[in-house]
Amino acid sequence: MKTKTFKLQKLLIVIFVAIVTSISAQKAETPDNTYNLGATINEMTLTVGGILVVATNDGLVGIDPKQSAPVFTFNNFGKLSPEETEFIPASPYIVVSQGVGSKFAGIAKTKRAVLDYITGKVIFNSETDNWNQIYTCNIVLPQNKLIVSGIQKEGDKFEKMTPKVAVYDLATQTLDYSFFLDKPGRVGIAKDFSVTGVPLLLKSMLIIPTAQGLIAKSHKGDDLWECKIKGINWMTSDISETEIYGFETTTNGKNTRIHKISNKGIELWKDDRKVQGNVSNFQILPQGIAVVSDKSSGGSTSVFATKNESEIAFLSASTGEDLWDKAPKTKGWVQHFYVQEDGILFGIQQGGINKISFEGKTLFKKPLKTGENIMVMAESPQGLIYITSEDANIVDLKTGDQVWNKPLKYKNSAAVASTFDRAKNRYLIAADGDVYAIDAQTGDATDFSKVKFDEKEVANTMEMRNGNIFLSASQNLALLDNEGKQIYNEYYKSPGQSGFIKVLSGVMAVASTGLSMAMAAKAGANKTNVYGGLNDLSSYNEYGKEAARASKMFAEIGSAAFDVMSKRFKATAATENAQFILTKLDDGVGLVKVDKESGKIAKEIVLKDKKPEYQVDEFGGVLYYKADKSTLNAYDLNK
Repeated sequence: MKTKTFKLQKLLIVIFVAIVTSISAQKAETPDNTYNLGATINEMTLTVGGILVVATNDGLVGIDPKQSAPVFTFNNFGKLSPEETEFIPASPYIVVSQGVGSKFAGIAKTKRAVLDYITGKVIFNSETDNWNQIYTCNIVLPQNKLIVSGIQKEGDKFEKMTPKVAVYDLATQTLDYSFFLDKPGRVGIAKDFSVTGVPLLLKSMLIIPTAQGLIAKSHKGDDLWECKIKGINWMTSDISETEIYGFETTTNGKNTRIHKISNKGIELWKDDRKVQGNVSNFQILPQGIAVVSDKSSGGSTSVFATKNESEIAFLSASTGEDLWDKAPKTKGWVQHFYVQEDGILFGIQQGGINKISFEGKTLFKKPLKTGENIMVMAESPQGLIYITSEDANIVDLKTGDQVWNKPLKYKNSAAVASTFDRAKNRYLIAADGDVYAIDAQTGDATDFSKVKFDEKEVANTMEMRNGNIFLSASQNLALLDNEGKQIYNEYYKSPGQSGFIKVLSGVMAVASTGLSMAMAAKAGANKTNVYGGLNDLSSYNEYGKEAARASKMFAEIGSAAFDVMSKRFKATAATENAQFILTKLDDGVGLVKVDKESGKIAKEIVLKDKKPEYQVDEFGGVLYYKADKSTLNAYDLNK
């Protein structure tokens, strides 16, 4: 009898172990794709186009989760450091650089390549195109061109020593035209024709800034004109492309000189205009030119050092003279800058909002005092809504008068989340664990709810879901009903500090696309028909519009890669109904897909490692996991 009982117990144990093993196997899940890259994985970068670019000891590899094999493998230059790999903002392009450039032929060999990470094609390779040196390599959008300058190993001995410029069409991967910056074999004192900045591509010409001045060529490479203004870093033009502005950073980097010339190469200002610091925003308007420049002390604590702050100037387009008798005081960095019909609206990072007319008159009755770090400045039906790390309010865009009787103030919060409840006609703001409801009509604020998150997290996302309010942070999420009562409050313990950086959420990815474009303009990466035009104040809570704008922008460029990017931003983000969280599971560290309606786990994938290296495409719904030093697993999170 005992023997039978023992056998039955043993059988039950075997069955139990089998069940547990089966459950564990289901949790672990088989990856949808596995990629053995054959070399040590160093970094993973999720691109705007949805392709994961992996840096290995051999080079770069592109992963499309819908394909079982890599989209591309680029090992031509061997291992690449992060500094040698540039992801061009809001584009499918990577510029790979190797070697330090020199303006003198023969001193150092430099290599450049341009990859289309979506199609997997190498569009340009300086080695295969016989370039011995590359001085500059610029992607120009939306024209979709590549402009390179340097020394090409073609032609006779003089041509092999003469600086040259070439323009390639990125869509067709063909050379449009090329030309020499100096006459090959010219007799006389050697002149420095190194390219000093970003070329300006216009409809009728290409203007190259060099150490000898500006050189204009037709789109066939024919000479048009030259101008003696030297050392230009970047340029832009008005819409008609008849007036061109060039920006020259002074040797010490503390000032910027602005020059204006015609499209015939004639200097239009008697003297250049000097502004302090580096130009961070430049707007050509019918009334004049708005310039924002940022001054920095460079870390100096001397009382004579330049203050860390921005300056705003408004210049005459005809003479370059300052049109304002007195520039507005900023006392900090200009964090927001918007052009409106009646003037310029700006917000300061250290706190404060003001508006000034094109004639230099203050439009607000007095500068608006706000808390530091203005996270949101947007247009709402009631006026300008602003949200900082310390307070929020709506003000009249014409006068600066408060719409709400007094600002909503709260304890300084690491993150502030907000949304608009259309059904109840109210704003909802979450800061430091408190949720406030503000009546859009009266501005009356009430304590709506308290949401305590574990690990001292505060909500950084808030959205309306079927009349309920969803809030979330990295490890926590909660759902409130329209009275502020908690439907659920779920916490998924963090596994500790991990050796990875999470990608931004789908909604934030759209915002970062816009930010990338703005930063590209700031850096002078492309001053020809910069996406988006003027700085327009966005509408509050209209994330869908931003995604649609990005989709339209990509579609208009018209190449196969940009078409893929356009469709990606048309699609619904995988984060619409779920949140992805790295947490501790019974079987180890794993990623869970949590349903926003219930707060419950819909899918979990065990990653084994205590500190897993992974990336989540929260827009496309894909988990990439570094399974071992050279192997990558991809999981479809939409299933």
